[in-house]
Amino acid sequence: MAMPADPSPPRPGEAIGSLGSRLVLATVGFCILFALVTVAVRTWSAWHGNVSAMRGELDLLDQVYQRPLSKAIWEMDRDLLKTHVASAANVAAIGRVELKITLANGTPEVLQQTRDGWVASSTAPLRRLALTYEPFPGGAETVGELALYGDERVLWSRLRSEVVAIVFTQLIQCVLLAGLIMLRFNRSVTVHVQRIARHLAQLTPANLAQPLALDRPAARRDELSLLVGGVNQLQGSLADYLKKQREYEIELAEHRDHLAGLVSERTTELEALNAQLQELSRRDALTGLSNRRHFDELKELEFRRAKRSGHPLSVVICDIDCFKRYNDTYGHSMGDECLRTVAQAMQAVTGRAGDVLARIGGEEFAVLLPGTDAGQALAMAERLRQSVADRGVPHAASDVAPHVTVSIGVASFESGPLQSFDALLNQADQALYRAKSRGRNQVAGLEPAPPLETLP
Repeated sequence: MAMPADPSPPRPGEAIGSLGSRLVLATVGFCILFALVTVAVRTWSAWHGNVSAMRGELDLLDQVYQRPLSKAIWEMDRDLLKTHVASAANVAAIGRVELKITLANGTPEVLQQTRDGWVASSTAPLRRLALTYEPFPGGAETVGELALYGDERVLWSRLRSEVVAIVFTQLIQCVLLAGLIMLRFNRSVTVHVQRIARHLAQLTPANLAQPLALDRPAARRDELSLLVGGVNQLQGSLADYLKKQREYEIELAEHRDHLAGLVSERTTELEALNAQLQELSRRDALTGLSNRRHFDELKELEFRRAKRSGHPLSVVICDIDCFKRYNDTYGHSMGDECLRTVAQAMQAVTGRAGDVLARIGGEEFAVLLPGTDAGQALAMAERLRQSVADRGVPHAASDVAPHVTVSIGVASFESGPLQSFDALLNQADQALYRAKSRGRNQVAGLEPAPPLETLP
């Protein structure tokens, strides 16, 4: 098979490409890509920051106008009410102000003022506040409701000014970085590479003994130093090839061993990173508990182990009571915080080695308890329930208690006809259903089978 011909060296006067220019182009391309990503991330962050700032402004206006509006409604001072509404509407962040008057002895009335061009938006924040007035101690009465609608145009206006500053900053950074790299590369590499190229082009059999030397500090040791040493070594080798052949073989073996060591180190690092990725793939990102995938991997393993060893195996399924109402009442952000709090409460109880606490659904958790019989599992479930209740997370929309509670179903396998873990899990689900049907905030285990009727 014919080998491809080597590219011919450039002829005198022939234009050649510059490594520095290529490096700068690659750097500029990378900087532009990085700038685009950075601008996108910072723009997203600025948008959410502006939304949070506007939400804070609405909260501050609520605090400022709550008492004056409540008093003006109670005193039926309509001029003062209109003045307050107009004053609130003049705030830059407000697009619409709506005041509902709901006095017990009066006709409901709505006062509102909308900024010109304002359009309702789902992105701009909305703040609603019930207005109460206390004419005498202990006699608080709801007199109305104040609604403040944020103006999305203000958000976009603020965002535009921030985006301009972000883009300008990123462009300046890209230009400065590319210029600095080009200057540094030219002074540190390009001139020396050109000197090496000229030296090699002038080599003849008569001047092989003339060593290559660069105009740079001799104490500096880097890739160029290695290249100079290689060129000088090559010149000496051409003069005495047979004598130096063995030295090259030894040096090659040393480099091979070094490379093998580097490969081994990189392989070890990759294995460690893969282990970390495997661990992350088995964790629930919100609560830090094991996720459904990890739970499914362990359940069958523990079930087969229990059948083989004859040791008991129990599973506990926990469900947060009225969690949809919690999300509807407090919002999904608080719902996520509630899930984390419940997870922490359960972790504080399940500290035994071998126990696996996992989040297997939206508000559903499961605990795998190897070596735990039915009585011990019921006791553990009660500790889980009590630990969550002790956290006292408020839940005003719950039908069970004023705080967050859980219903728990328990099933145990000690010996019997069960052939799969799914059957055991189904028993725990049935027990959980009984706990819910009996009023929630309780633990239910497997119901004993009804006694057979005695034949006459």
